[in-house]
Amino acid sequence: MLLVHDAEPGTLRPKNTGLVALRSVSGSVAAFTAFYAFTVLPLAQVYAILFATPLLITLLAIPFLGETVRLRRGLAVVAGLVGVIVVLRPGAQDLSLGHLAALLASLLSAINAIIMRKIGSEERTVVMILFPMFMGFLFMAAGLGFVYKPMPLVDLALMAVIAVLVLIAMTCVLFAYRHGPAIVVAPMQYSQIIWAVFFGTLFFGEKPDLITFLGTAIIVSSGLYILRREGDPSVSRTTPVLRTRNRAGLPAGLRVGTLLRQSQNTD
Repeated sequence: MLLVHDAEPGTLRPKNTGLVALRSVSGSVAAFTAFYAFTVLPLAQVYAILFATPLLITLLAIPFLGETVRLRRGLAVVAGLVGVIVVLRPGAQDLSLGHLAALLASLLSAINAIIMRKIGSEERTVVMILFPMFMGFLFMAAGLGFVYKPMPLVDLALMAVIAVLVLIAMTCVLFAYRHGPAIVVAPMQYSQIIWAVFFGTLFFGEKPDLITFLGTAIIVSSGLYILRREGDPSVSRTTPVLRTRNRAGLPAGLRVGTLLRQSQNTD
């Protein structure tokens, strides 16, 4: 369906085979580790760790994109990483495989975003969408034989609800980015922590403690500061976070930026 609307000549062969492959693998593993983290950790704690992704994007943009991060933004990154340590509380609580999975999901999502920024202007949109989806399909197919159980109809119905909600969320985010500046839209992602606390309390009886709230506040504050600095053209011309639009929900998989570029090409 994307090819029908894609007037750009060419094939489905990537121009940057290695980076497309790395992006596909990193996206699939990030999705898997994020899913696992959500199943074993409180929602608010997982989101707090995943919010470190913009901080990691800012750091990785220095060596891989050649972008400059000055003192104030660098200090904001350091503060945000301190917030992650506050949430994890090494020594005060046992760090589980779920914490490691959330950290890995955040790092891989940042790598995924950096690769997208690096080659997004060279590769066809359909290539950037197709290969990560195909890699995810291969990963799931390879593991299915070890864990498969017939899925109850109720679970199938819930999966359908998830699909509909993601579709609505993606549509809303695309609409927002097409009709509003990124500096206004991007900070809205941090409202997810509010919903994480609300739904975690409502459905799972989770009650985040004061330390988790403190660490989350540090991470969110540093992220918002970075976005504000990037949104001020008089401060910096490098905007690695604002130019990276994650999809709604998980920090991996399809990128809003990819779909936004496709929708602009078809207009």
